Amino acid sequence: MKEGQTLTFAFMDPPFESARTSTFFRLLDAALDAGANVNVFAYEGAVALSFAHQSAHGNSIHGRDAGEEAHPLSREWIAALQRKAAHCGVQFQWINCGLCVDERGVNEVIDGCGRGSPADLWKFASAADNTLVIGTRD
Repeated sequence: MKEGQTLTFAFMDPPFESARTSTFFRLLDAALDAGANVNVFAYEGAVALSFAHQSAHGNSIHGRDAGEEAHPLSREWIAALQRKAAHCGVQFQWINCGLCVDERGVNEVIDGCGRGSPADLWKFASAADNTLVIGTRD
């Protein structure tokens, strides 16, 4: 991949439901490492990835409190990707589908994440060098 390319990702899985989410974040991280500008369109359950009120929890089975459990939160992963993009001097845009946000009640998101519509995915994909859509599976 050439440095400075723009990649668009559309993702649909909610947080904490499958390994696809961590793989998705690893793809975003690798794209930033390669010097790519990254656009993300979160659709369906993925709009909850940037929800500001996620909270860590303990694991009573293992006798660990929230701090000891160190449960990763997707909102923190997104914030880390935002910081990394800024450090690398590349663009990182995250847009949530507004219809999907309203259906799920996850309107409050971390700074740097926006609200849009499927038209934003169209704009992202039209301007990108490549687009990857990671759909959900039943």
